[in-house]
Amino acid sequence: MDIVIKAIGTVIVCIGLVYLIKPEVLGGFMRFFAKGKRLYLAALVRFALAIVFFLGARQCGIRWVIVMFGLIFLLSGLLIFMLGLEKAKSIINWYQEQPSVMLRVVAIVVLGVGLIIVYAA
Repeated sequence: MDIVIKAIGTVIVCIGLVYLIKPEVLGGFMRFFAKGKRLYLAALVRFALAIVFFLGARQCGIRWVIVMFGLIFLLSGLLIFMLGLEKAKSIINWYQEQPSVMLRVVAIVVLGVGLIIVYAA
């Protein structure tokens, strides 16, 4: 299971690199999830990631880090349902209005999270 978590971390690193190089990709990704009820799909993906992280934490080198990210994924998925579609979409719209420098800062955070996951797994 630690291999799965390392693979997820690697995918997150790749996403961060793409966003860092081309921040407009992040805007397109946000526009995709802002349509209809697609945000609920994002919440379900976060729930699935939380389950994988909780189940795989025992086999990882730094367990508490993996459990912490599992909790973050779980809470972020719950937050989408608690806020509702309209409020979550307004947050997405706010992010889309930010300058590319802000999107690059988000990309660096995503890249760092991926690297921490890979290291901890």
